[in-house]
Amino acid sequence: MPSFDIVSKIDGQTLDNVINIAKKDILNRYDFNDSKSTVDLDKKTNIVTVVTENDMRLKAIQDSIISRMVKQQLDPKALDLDFGKEQAASGNMIRKEIKVKQGIEQETAKKIVKKIKDSGLKVQASIMDDQVRVQAKKIDDLQSVIALCRKDDFGQPLQYINMRN
Repeated sequence: MPSFDIVSKIDGQTLDNVINIAKKDILNRYDFNDSKSTVDLDKKTNIVTVVTENDMRLKAIQDSIISRMVKQQLDPKALDLDFGKEQAASGNMIRKEIKVKQGIEQETAKKIVKKIKDSGLKVQASIMDDQVRVQAKKIDDLQSVIALCRKDDFGQPLQYINMRN
């Protein structure tokens, strides 16, 4: 029975490159001259930590990271920008932790399965950990499911892998 998996993953090495290039961009900007701003990526927890002096610089750093992600073909929806509120760090600095989404959350997976079942296609969708497996008798139905999921916005980037016959 043909099947495929719907997942949400981001390439760790590409994300690391994005953060490093964004750091260089920030250091070379005139408005960040004499700034103590830092941007760090924790690869184990997938959290980007930004420490800077004020909200304006924080917004500029986020915009720089997002523009670099777009240039490297990473979907900026993978960043949970509302996750961490600004926190006071030492001195007059502020810190924000930005979570990088890996895997499909349970609520999002339920929305995807509901969307597929409401479409009326003859497919079976099931949630498996942090991914959704879709099975059908015909590959054409599976391709219709992919087209259906691409039309809708589920709040995070989706990839369609492991197409099996």
